Amino acid sequence: MTTFISILRGINVGGHNPVNMETLRLLYAELGFSDIQHYIQSGNVIFNSESTDTRFLEKTICEKILAVYGWIVPVHILTKEELRNALQNNPFINDSSKDSSFMHLTFLSTQPEKELVEKISEGNYLPDEFLINGKTIYLYCPNGYGRTKLTNSFFENKLKLIATTRNIKTVRELLFLADKTY
Repeated sequence: MTTFISILRGINVGGHNPVNMETLRLLYAELGFSDIQHYIQSGNVIFNSESTDTRFLEKTICEKILAVYGWIVPVHILTKEELRNALQNNPFINDSSKDSSFMHLTFLSTQPEKELVEKISEGNYLPDEFLINGKTIYLYCPNGYGRTKLTNSFFENKLKLIATTRNIKTVRELLFLADKTY
């Protein structure tokens, strides 16, 4: 069995796509997953699976949510190692001038095209900052994520892929819970 972290985009946000977390846990159990835990109400689920094919898992969960709720919900699947690497590679974390409560990680469905990354990297988004490393975008938004232009929609439109964001506290807690899962 392999432990995975699934991050669902756009559920229980602003009253849209309401999903009860216990119902979501049961949905994962119906798919044959085990040791299922959820963290807060925004679609963070840790689970074990015999399958190691993350694309298959994403598709399976997405199709099940569509069948049960009637909505298409993008699903990102990460291994514990991917989540740990994302945290460890955060370029802002060791900068003592930056408050970690304003740090976020945006997870991308695929690695963006180099040309698209270069194009948005030329822009000035101050005071907000970002750095793209593989399928992860590191954000520092000192005025809060609610006030930044660097939203999921911004990155999706500019990079032509699916994005979902979590604050660093949530990402740390997901890794902590995943490390406790066998």
